[in-house]
Amino acid sequence: MPPEAKLIEIRNATIWRGTTCVFENLSLVIDQHERVAILGPNGSGKTTLLKALNRELYPVARAGSFIRILGLEKWNVWQLRKHIGVVSHDLHQRYTPTMSALEVVVSGFFSSIGVHGTLASRVTQEQLDSAVATMEQLGVASLRDTPLKAMSTGQQRRCLLARALVHRPDTLILDEPTAGLDFAASFDYLERLRQLAQEGRNILIVTHHLNEIPPEVDRVVLLKAGIVAADGPKEAVLTADVLSHVYETRIRVADIDGYYLAYPG
Repeated sequence: MPPEAKLIEIRNATIWRGTTCVFENLSLVIDQHERVAILGPNGSGKTTLLKALNRELYPVARAGSFIRILGLEKWNVWQLRKHIGVVSHDLHQRYTPTMSALEVVVSGFFSSIGVHGTLASRVTQEQLDSAVATMEQLGVASLRDTPLKAMSTGQQRRCLLARALVHRPDTLILDEPTAGLDFAASFDYLERLRQLAQEGRNILIVTHHLNEIPPEVDRVVLLKAGIVAADGPKEAVLTADVLSHVYETRIRVADIDGYYLAYPG
């Protein structure tokens, strides 16, 4: 990894999802040690961008167009996960209800869904110890042998967060982190994200809910129909005028203790 490489560097990228061109000539740069939220209405390109960052989608190959992560265009996904942990709703849905919490967390070492068959024989005691220690940090160690189906959604989400953290990555990418959680679970989860940010981890949140953006996030990238409609400090982007324009409806914004809330204009 080149020293002082950008966390994410996208230049003139055209990205298709199936038969739909979602981004054309997209450019976006995010430095290491930034805490950023990527925000936008449904259909703005958030999911496609996340898949590109996860190396599930690639831009059209042409001169002067690329997506680099930590300075490299090509990554072995197992090596990438040592630097970047990902928690997403799509990942959540891929786990079977009978899988235990410990299996979920340990699978983070292999960028796999579970640790079945020959993969199970490759799990080391050091990895097991690290997985349990991470679960203890997030308050789910007591659930190590509990199947996902016997947990609350909030507990499941913390297990996935532990999966993303087993490598001790510098950066976390979170897709709609509190989706499906009730108030108590949402507040608990957001507080844990705040603690991770305060400990020095880079946080990249992809969302369409302002209340999912912790106070520690200081930059917002606002997408609309495959373009960057606004990009800058949180207080400059999360305004009534900017949001009303992008969402095409009147929106008012309140800042309460560093959290932003949107309500009808």
